[in-house]
Amino acid sequence: MPSFFPRQTIALHLEEPKAFRRFSYTLWEMALVTGVFVRLYRQIVLTHGSNNWIYLGGTFAVGMIVLLGMLTAHLANYPLHQYVWRAPAFALVEVCAEMATSALLIAVHREPNGSVRAHWDDFVGMTLHALVYRGVAIVLWGLILAGVVQLVRRTIVHEDDEGPAPAP
Repeated sequence: MPSFFPRQTIALHLEEPKAFRRFSYTLWEMALVTGVFVRLYRQIVLTHGSNNWIYLGGTFAVGMIVLLGMLTAHLANYPLHQYVWRAPAFALVEVCAEMATSALLIAVHREPNGSVRAHWDDFVGMTLHALVYRGVAIVLWGLILAGVVQLVRRTIVHEDDEGPAPAP
């Protein structure tokens, strides 16, 4: 792991972030890729999967892990006070990307809506459903993440202020 605060300034080396890290800086790109992936994953699961509750629960968990993992990867690049607007903006862009993908799937008659194919009159309901469920999950996860980050920072800063333990 590289040292970010070297003891000698002559030892300072600038390192280019890895590709995924550079990608995770941009809210638009992360949310767009997440929205498209979530909708396509949902389409594949609902059309090619089984009706077993364990299978559906597992695929739901995988989808939420990807959704919240991408949000976490994005928010990790920014200070805590920016979580307030970045999490809702991520939710909005993610749902827009998801609904654009859904519109494309409806146009080619491949979008599932339960056990039948979705039609254009289902689009508004699907949009509201995605906005409520995904949006609430993203905002709640952003709040939980902010609380954990704040708690960890207070704990670490408190321990660092005390200094090292005296030697016996």
